[in-house]
Formats: sequence, structure tokens, C-alpha cells
Amino acid sequence: MTGVQPNSESSASHRPIARSPRRGSDREIESLVAFDRVLAGGGLRGFRVQSVDLTGRTSALLGTPVSDAVFLGCRMEPEAAASVRAGGALVFPPVPDLPFDPYRGSLYTSDELFEGLATDGGYAATPDARAYDWYRRTMSDGDVFASMLRGIHDDAVSDALDEHLTGARVVGVMDGHALERGTDAYEGAARLGRRLTRAGLTVATGGGPGAMEAANLGAYAAPFDDAMLDESLALLAKTPHFAPSVTDWARAAFEVRARRPGGGDSVGIPTWFYGHEPPNAFAAHIAKYFVNAVREDGLLARSNAGVVFLPGAAGTVQEIFDNATPNYYGSRGEPAPMVLVDRAHWTERLPAWPLLQALAAERAMSAKIALVDSVEEAPEALARLADATAG
Repeated sequence: MTGVQPNSESSASHRPIARSPRRGSDREIESLVAFDRVLAGGGLRGFRVQSVDLTGRTSALLGTPVSDAVFLGCRMEPEAAASVRAGGALVFPPVPDLPFDPYRGSLYTSDELFEGLATDGGYAATPDARAYDWYRRTMSDGDVFASMLRGIHDDAVSDALDEHLTGARVVGVMDGHALERGTDAYEGAARLGRRLTRAGLTVATGGGPGAMEAANLGAYAAPFDDAMLDESLALLAKTPHFAPSVTDWARAAFEVRARRPGGGDSVGIPTWFYGHEPPNAFAAHIAKYFVNAVREDGLLARSNAGVVFLPGAAGTVQEIFDNATPNYYGSRGEPAPMVLVDRAHWTERLPAWPLLQALAAERAMSAKIALVDSVEEAPEALARLADATAG
């Protein structure tokens, strides 16, 4: 997430503007190191500088060409800001007193979102909790400026997520937040996450508690010996749920990480829309959104190696058919594998499987769906569907 990154073209005016010949991967600057490197190459024409602290680069900014450049949320001395505006750049200044950076150029980490957890204030003092409080206040007052900030933030997060996942084989693991630590189902989801990660896949979840946390925990445990996961499951079981205390629930996760630092990578994609659900501490990279619909579609769309649907309720049913729709129409290209886990659940309690089969009949997606009895069977089913010929 450092260096000069790809960006899409957009025009803020009906008037034609002079376009730089630069395209794609060499347009965005998201760190001070990248800024210095680009500056040494001859100026900032056509670049997008994203949330970089430039207060120490005033002299450099005063003397460099900046036409058609855009500065998004960059801190600058007043003299430097005036100079780059006069030189033809657009400047979107930082927004004061926000608990988040709408122009951020990278994904979140759990350390960032939970900063302050160890203080007397606990979870309520963290940036994650303060961002949720801001979201609730601004949603109720209907402020168009706040709505714009939420949109800018979510677009920046999507851009960072795409950059992070470039070239990755991503498998989504879907289920709800209700699954408690210490249960067999939680352990099964954790072992699934570990197996998928050890197979070279990037696990992506909704980033919250329950089965989402379990799958991210499994990914975190992947580089360690098998006993590490058993020990972690036993420790976490002492605090089975995020209610009544998110603070205690999160601290238990950070204790696991402190005992075994340097775990495996995975992605969590949570939302402040469900602010009562905190993000989990085991996802190494967190794309947190304000708009839940953007988050839901984005998670499924990026699961290019397939999706495993654990036995969930209404939210998981919605995700099954949100994923089935582009597979049905082929709007994302070749259908991605879909594996539903727990035959009784998906054929009797919530019979989504018969409808999914009916949709898939005589379609390319028919070769890309599977129903298995247990979570242990899911990795093999994914691999089998990946090798299957669609159509």
C-alpha cells in the first residue's frame, strides 16, 4: 500500500482539462517516501497525493510543477497550499475533528481501530467506537456534508482494498456474528480458515465476530504449529461473546496475538452500519465501510476463488443469492465456486440449496456449486469446483 498506486480517471468539471500521459499504476502517491521519489523525478504534474503529511516539504512544494495534480487530505503549511493552488492543483484539505480520515490511502489494521483499548476507557475510547458514534450522529441529522465524507471514505477504502488484493486468490467465508467462541462450530470455522490459508488462498470475511472472527483466527494461526490454534481456542473460550463487554472480548483476542505475534494474513470487511458488531483483531487488513451495501457486494465481488457459506440465517441467505446473481448472468465473467456447508441446514431448515440448483440448471454456474455435509469437506469441494469446466 505504499508508493505510486493505480487510480481511475474522473473529471470534476464539464470543461475539458489537460490530461497527463500518466495512467494507472503511476498516478497515486500514498506515502512520503513515494512523494520524495516522484518529486526527484521532475515534479507532480497529474499526480494524486493522498493523505500524506507534507508539512515538512514546504520548500519542495514551492518550486515544483503541480498542474493537474490533486492533493487529497494532505497536511500542508498555508504558504505551500496557496502555492500549489496557484500552480493549477486542486487541494482538498483535511477535515478537522473527524474520528477517521476520509482520504486514507491504505486499509485499516486492528491495532489502528482498537488503539486505546488498553486504557481505562476501553473500547469506547477507540477510533472504531468513536467513528461509530460519529456515524450515528450524522445519520440522524441528514447532513449532506457528512454523507459526502462517508462516500469519499468508502471509495478510498475500496481503492485500497483493490490495491491490496491485486493478484491474490481470494476465498470468502460467509456467516453471521452470533457464533460463540468455545463451540464446535467456531472451532470448525477456524480450522477452515487455517486450511484455506495453508493452501495459498487469501481468506476474506465480513470482519466481525462469530464465524467471521473464527475464519480470520484460522488464517492467523496458519504459519504456526497446530497446537497454537488449540491453545488460542481455549483462551478465547473464556470470553465467548462480545456482549456484554466488547472490551473484554477484544482484549482476549489481543492476548492471543501477544502470545503468538506475526500470524498469517487475511482480510476483514466489516461495517459501521452494524456498529454493535466490533471488528475482530485477527484480520491483518481491514476494509471497514460506512455503507453496508457497498461492503456486502464488494466482499462477494472480490472472492474470485469462490465463497464458502456456513450455516447462517437471513444475512447468509441474502449473500448466497447476491453471489448467485452475477454467476447466473455471467456479469463477472466465469462463475466463481459456491460451497454451502451443512446439508440439513440448507435443504430443510433454510432450503436455499434447491432454489440455487434450480437457478443453476442449464447455466454455466451449474458446474460451480456444491453442497457438503461438514466444514471439513469445504476445501476439497472448492478445489474440485475450481477445476470444473463451466458451461
